[in-house]
Amino acid sequence: MRLLHTSDWHLGRQFHQSSLLEEQAAAVDAMVELAASERVDAVLIAGDLFDRAIPSTGAVDLFDDALVRLRDTGAVVVAISGNHDSASRAGFGDRLLTRAGVTVRSDPARLADPVVVTDARSGDDSGAVAVYPVPFLDPLSVPRPLHDGPADDPDDADDLPSPRRRPTHHSVMADAMDRIARDRRRRGLRSVVVAHAFVANFTPRLDEPPVEESDSERALAVGGSDRVDQSVFDHVDYVALGHLHGPQSWDDGRITYSGSPLAYSFSEQHHRKGVRIVDLAADGQLDVAHVELGVGRGLTTLTGNLEDLLGRPEHADAEALRVRAVLTNAHLPGGAMARLRQRFPYVAELLHQPPERTTSHDSPSSVQIRRRRPLDLAVEFVTEQWGDAPDAAASGVLRRAVTAVAGADR
Repeated sequence: MRLLHTSDWHLGRQFHQSSLLEEQAAAVDAMVELAASERVDAVLIAGDLFDRAIPSTGAVDLFDDALVRLRDTGAVVVAISGNHDSASRAGFGDRLLTRAGVTVRSDPARLADPVVVTDARSGDDSGAVAVYPVPFLDPLSVPRPLHDGPADDPDDADDLPSPRRRPTHHSVMADAMDRIARDRRRRGLRSVVVAHAFVANFTPRLDEPPVEESDSERALAVGGSDRVDQSVFDHVDYVALGHLHGPQSWDDGRITYSGSPLAYSFSEQHHRKGVRIVDLAADGQLDVAHVELGVGRGLTTLTGNLEDLLGRPEHADAEALRVRAVLTNAHLPGGAMARLRQRFPYVAELLHQPPERTTSHDSPSSVQIRRRRPLDLAVEFVTEQWGDAPDAAASGVLRRAVTAVAGADR
């Protein structure tokens, strides 16, 4: 059985007010071509199909086109809603579409109702696979049976409306997997779970790298309560995950984030964006390969003073990339963004990080400070921060500010 695993398309997303729809269309083209050339049996899309709950018409049209073309390759398509998607909108027509070989599952009540995929496309004759689509599960809104059980902490029981435990992302996923396990044992087929969650190892090895997050991911909860332990997916042959935008995997590839097909923040500029091609043998053995799509404009961060960034030839490659410029000038030059754009037409972000100023270790006492004029203290502070005394215009602003504050205190 051969699978193509992708996720986090975020159709309709913008990058610093710049539309990505054209690049997203190129990513769809690349995935359709790959699905056809690799003769995949199923395409798995692990959530965040759209960037917003109410997507633009352009995003909806692109998704419609993607589903039709992927299905035309002969592959079955199995998609789920993510935390960015509107479950009711994404899952519209799911039962009807499933008859045509396309499933977009968003109803938690049907998570133990698998899509049974045969290997007629790849021709490896390894038998059927039960693919369980688990949409994003919000602990506060999923059906109550998913998180029934005793309270986690007796001290918390009085705070709950009933003696049932407080639902967490881990608890609702664990209960979902219990329901799937019962169906899986009954069918006796190889199993694949498609899920959208923040999955981590609650008991990592010392040599295990931490889970990599990106700035473009929307937090599911605060304080680490959004984590789901990997152990809930024990005994599943392959777990196709979405939510984290960086490609990463555990347990020899059995639990895998494909990552997003495009970079959606500068924190992702080092990612190798692509999809996973998964070969699942009759005995459950896996061969998982990351295939780069090679689409989308690259990202880079340039650091230095403005004149160096504009003049140095080693920055020539960045002229075709999306640029984050970190200027180290003592003062932010006027019109810096416009000047950068003359050389780097795709500059998207400008940060100012002036060199650190050395401060005197002989700090004045509070008595000494009280004896000095507020305007003198303000001028001294600005001089220390800027490295130069304020000019006449800046001094005038400081004088008016000090006068206004003094008048308000009377």
